[in-house]
Amino acid sequence: MSRSIDRVRRAAEEAGLEIDVRRMGESTRTAEEAAQQCGCAVAQIVKSLIFTGGKTGRLYLFLVSGSRQLDLAKASALIGEPLQRADPRRIREETGFAIGGVSPLGQPDSVRRYADESLLGFDTVWSAAGAHDAVFSAAPAALLAAAKAEGADIT
Repeated sequence: MSRSIDRVRRAAEEAGLEIDVRRMGESTRTAEEAAQQCGCAVAQIVKSLIFTGGKTGRLYLFLVSGSRQLDLAKASALIGEPLQRADPRRIREETGFAIGGVSPLGQPDSVRRYADESLLGFDTVWSAAGAHDAVFSAAPAALLAAAKAEGADIT
């Protein structure tokens, strides 16, 4: 098992969230691939999007439903600075996760986290678990609490 997946498991355990990490054997990098592998609607996939603050250079994680798009204007207004896509190399170096496996859990404290409130409309959502083919399911409110993500209108 990869160190990233182990870190996700530990973070869930520390937060009191019981998860079962599944290795799907095929890519779950996109919301569509993940939904197909998980047997759920695309909207139930949690996309973990990392952006860089244009003024501070700080990393921000936005958890968004697979059927929605992050509204950069809303997200920028929420955090108080313009946003740009974070460099994949920097994401890997600072979070320990590679694109396609970025998990809401196990993020360093330096990364501020926000979640699309529409995720709360589902009984279950699926998230990346630290590898391109690893996922876990959770009740959305429990996931947001474990991820220390602030709910917001960001789509």
